Amino acid sequence: MFNEKTITLDYKFIMQNNNPLSPHLQIYKWHISSLLSITHRVVGVINFFAFIFICCWAISLFYGEDLYQFIETVLNTFFGKFLIISLCWTFSFQILNEIRHLAWDAGFGFDLEIAKITGVLTIIGSFILTILFYLVGRNLF
Repeated sequence: MFNEKTITLDYKFIMQNNNPLSPHLQIYKWHISSLLSITHRVVGVINFFAFIFICCWAISLFYGEDLYQFIETVLNTFFGKFLIISLCWTFSFQILNEIRHLAWDAGFGFDLEIAKITGVLTIIGSFILTILFYLVGRNLF
């Protein structure tokens, strides 16, 4: 059983080591998997709002040509094009990271080296897909 004496001795031992009880930002080393995990969550929220925006854009067709033209004018500005390319990257990243997670669900890719390689491939692949979508869309429209 724990009594006051053992708890006091444990506390003194912890305080003498001067080690933090939990990892702090000053000593924590970032890994590609943790970076991709955080990015995946943020991108998921961004994509949620992107779907809402795309639905509102499509619904604007029912409210007449003026509202649709206004949204199209905004999307043809520098900021609008930046927004479209950024959303293209978020969707590309989300898709590739989901494929990575499906491989994990099947039991593949848990080795530390494989996880690093697939993480880097996810990042590079998302940028390549974004560039390809931009080039294809530019030539089609």
